[in-house]
Amino acid sequence: MASLAELTQGLKQHVELDVASVEAAADALAHEAVTDGEKADFLRALADKGETAAELAAFATVFRARAVNPGVEDYADRAIDVVGTGGDHTGAFNISSLVVLTLACAGVPVMKHGNRGITSKCGSADLLGPQGLGFRLDAPPATLRAALAELGYVFFFAPAFHPAFKHIGPARKLLAAEGRRSVFNVLGPLINPGRPAHALLGVFSEAWTPLLADTLHRLGARAGLAAHGRLEAMRGVDELTSATDTRVRGFGRLHGLDAVWTPEALGLRRADFSELAGGTLDENLAIVDALLAGRGPAGLADTVALNAAVALWICGRGATPAAGLAEARDLLLGGAVRAKIAATREFFQDHP
Repeated sequence: MASLAELTQGLKQHVELDVASVEAAADALAHEAVTDGEKADFLRALADKGETAAELAAFATVFRARAVNPGVEDYADRAIDVVGTGGDHTGAFNISSLVVLTLACAGVPVMKHGNRGITSKCGSADLLGPQGLGFRLDAPPATLRAALAELGYVFFFAPAFHPAFKHIGPARKLLAAEGRRSVFNVLGPLINPGRPAHALLGVFSEAWTPLLADTLHRLGARAGLAAHGRLEAMRGVDELTSATDTRVRGFGRLHGLDAVWTPEALGLRRADFSELAGGTLDENLAIVDALLAGRGPAGLADTVALNAAVALWICGRGATPAAGLAEARDLLLGGAVRAKIAATREFFQDHP
């Protein structure tokens, strides 16, 4: 078996990693005896070469196998994850978190996989968690299964389900200090421990959109969409929004889809991107309260409803991507999402 240093040298010669090489690399990256410098050198060389869809799928397969199994297989075929890669540095609100609650109200099982804010002031775990909308991040698998059954959604806090990552974190920090990304910046959305069959994935870069769609297709996703919102030349957002043209690429049942969607074509008013702005946890909680009371930015309400409608379509609920807009907007603004937040807090009070 090749050492990590040998694999690094191969990457510097632009040699693509095969499955056995990825397995060897994952073993070394997760091993505390391998130095952080060696791990960083490998990750740096892989990024410089450029990851392929085959390599990403192999890494995802290896780390899925290493994840803690939450035991939600009975729901996986119907479930969806709504998730972004992060890393777009736009400061947008946690759109996917409210989409999760809207979909749960619509009867679609949602398995959200996420973390605290890393490149943002408020990540999905911050907003959905106990200091935010009430979901307990450290709940054991049995409680999470009960939450999925009773609430219609579950949040898998990434650090609790991927123990191998604790030995990789320091090397990632070394690269972050250099302003560099690694394969682990995009791996999170690919390794949801619940393995939902559907996904709506926001991508930080348009160039990565087809690559990540191809990766999820290789991983056997039933249906889904990778989406990147265009803000300006060489800059965009890891969201499908009412304020941007959006490059979309399908996978699974939607594998042939490759298009640019506009808000107008989806029946929405084009918003100013400032309407989607987020902030700290306290600021985002205030935005949630305003939005659910009908006082929030119209562009944000449209964006949440749009993502929920597209997710419904991905799951086979609706003939077109925009068919579920009215249903989603009614759930968001008509009291159902507010009731779901209250039910979440009550559930975890009863399951301390």
